[in-house]
Amino acid sequence: MLRFYGTEIGSRLMLGTAQYPSPRVLADAFRRSGAGIATVSVRRESGGERAGTAFWDLVRELGVRVLPNTAGCHSVKEAVTTAHMARELFETPWIKLEVIGHTDTLQPDPFGLVEAARILCEDGFQVFPYTTEDVVLADRLLAAGCEVLMPWGAPIGTGLGLTNVYGLRTLRAQFPDVPLVVDAGLGLPSQAARAMEMGYDAVLLNTAVAKAGDPAAMAEAFAKAVEAGRLAYESDPMEPRDMAAPSTPVIGKAFLE
Repeated sequence: MLRFYGTEIGSRLMLGTAQYPSPRVLADAFRRSGAGIATVSVRRESGGERAGTAFWDLVRELGVRVLPNTAGCHSVKEAVTTAHMARELFETPWIKLEVIGHTDTLQPDPFGLVEAARILCEDGFQVFPYTTEDVVLADRLLAAGCEVLMPWGAPIGTGLGLTNVYGLRTLRAQFPDVPLVVDAGLGLPSQAARAMEMGYDAVLLNTAVAKAGDPAAMAEAFAKAVEAGRLAYESDPMEPRDMAAPSTPVIGKAFLE
């Protein structure tokens, strides 16, 4: 069973809630995916006027665990402030921490990310850091108090898939007991399946579903891919080899002279 900070999650697929063409389509996508966690941007809510109440009511009706995020934050102060707003609005210590360091690639700022993670962990937050596949950065985040890591597969919204398989495999090998979630850059269900086959615990995506021609069908496709990939990983797949090996036994085969 998948656990984040001691909480059991029934699905290894996590979905974002942005960019859907309508609330109905969003709801249909979540229902068909069976996703157990929904990421929500604090910017959908107004702290004073509660302008996002209708959206929050929709998320509640989905019956999923909410993971607020600090999307769009470019500094430690901005991320920490947004996290505190999220804890008050959504009544959860969970926070997906994003501290963006590069505007074009949306790559995390490693220095700001570690500092913000340390501040938030010390303040009782349960932090899900959006990070790269850098093992040194991962080690610093764990030392800061994080118990989950969310390395990107590719830059947000690109759909490029797993652009650094070696790095992701290395991260998995270095931290075998840490829950790892591939976050961002997935465009196809096959890419999600590959991440799960590598031993990752879950995947998080948004654009690939929200921008599909049929978001609900694509959400279901990703759910099946995640399930297949995890089952493959748990079944201890064969190692690839350079030489061919017959699958049909040659013992008992007739030899003609």
